[in-house]
Amino acid sequence: MLVASLTLAAVGFAAELHLAGQQHQIQPAPPSPVPVVIATVQQHDVPLVLSGVGTVQALNAATVRTQVTGILENVEFTEGQFVKRGDVLATIDPRIYQAQLDQARAQLARDQALLTNQETNLRRDEPLLQRGFATDQQVVTERAQIAQTQSTLRADQALIDNAATQFDFATLRAPFDGVTGVRLIDVGNVVHPTDPTGIVVLTQVQPISVIFTLPSADIPAVQEALARGPVQTAIYDQSGTRQLDTGTLLLINNQADPNSGTVQLKATFPNAHRQLWPGTFVNAQVITSVGRGALTIPTDAVQQNDRGQYVFVVGPDRTVSMRPVRVAQRVRGTALIASGLTAGESVVVQGQYRLTPGTAVVSAPASEVPNTTTASAGMLP
Repeated sequence: MLVASLTLAAVGFAAELHLAGQQHQIQPAPPSPVPVVIATVQQHDVPLVLSGVGTVQALNAATVRTQVTGILENVEFTEGQFVKRGDVLATIDPRIYQAQLDQARAQLARDQALLTNQETNLRRDEPLLQRGFATDQQVVTERAQIAQTQSTLRADQALIDNAATQFDFATLRAPFDGVTGVRLIDVGNVVHPTDPTGIVVLTQVQPISVIFTLPSADIPAVQEALARGPVQTAIYDQSGTRQLDTGTLLLINNQADPNSGTVQLKATFPNAHRQLWPGTFVNAQVITSVGRGALTIPTDAVQQNDRGQYVFVVGPDRTVSMRPVRVAQRVRGTALIASGLTAGESVVVQGQYRLTPGTAVVSAPASEVPNTTTASAGMLP
């Protein structure tokens, strides 16, 4: 009996040890903190902007055409050349117009000589009339002839002015500062005012304008900004990352597009570095006001689910919680937070796909934190 009791006790003790070992083995180890990129909620003055897509347009563009008929004698510009107003662009054979001008001047000189002779006769006959050696009819006729000749001289001067204008038209000049395009006709061709194409298209690029659109709902804010004074407008490239120029809003178009619900706006820019080129698509941002003491975080911190926008906030114990937020605007990688956060709080910017409320996190460089899209989130560890 004693042996049996000892045996049972030993078996029971061994079973307890085995059970304790199993329980010890199934205790999970505490998870390692998830590496994430963390940013602090900043508080500072932020420009409030309205963004739209637009097209760069030349402030002035003109097709340089001839106003007279003749042979294109010389082309004085190089394609793509920047020219000043008044610079000679091309010349047309001027000989026929020079001859017309010379003829008109000769006609004026002839009539001027006739007038001189008539005035001389009148000065001679007027004293003779008083002494009875000339008739009234003779003096009256001479005075009428002088008046007629004076009118002829005015007509001669008009012919000279017309001939001089035609002669001047044989030289084509730049109507404004700009850049020349591709030459549209070769030297030696006969050109006419009715030709469908001109000599060259001249485009003014300094200053330059941008036509862009905004939703109709944004127009009251723009009007309020215009009432306060000049409204600053910034232009960025198509990606929206590189600023090309800063200018001033010129006007809001007087009609909205009922199909798209948008309104066109026009802004002008100095384009000092010629980074804006007519016909290119750009992004425009109108600064309507400045938000004082606004809260901002990197745009990548803002997440979206079926309940709306939220961020992961890092608590003092280094665990995260989900916090609903309202974003007022997103501009160049920065989100303006209207509600949901306070200055100085920490939010997760990268690595959210591995987080759930209560997850412990550790700050890590961006190069050590995998960044995933929604499509690949389930395939990464």
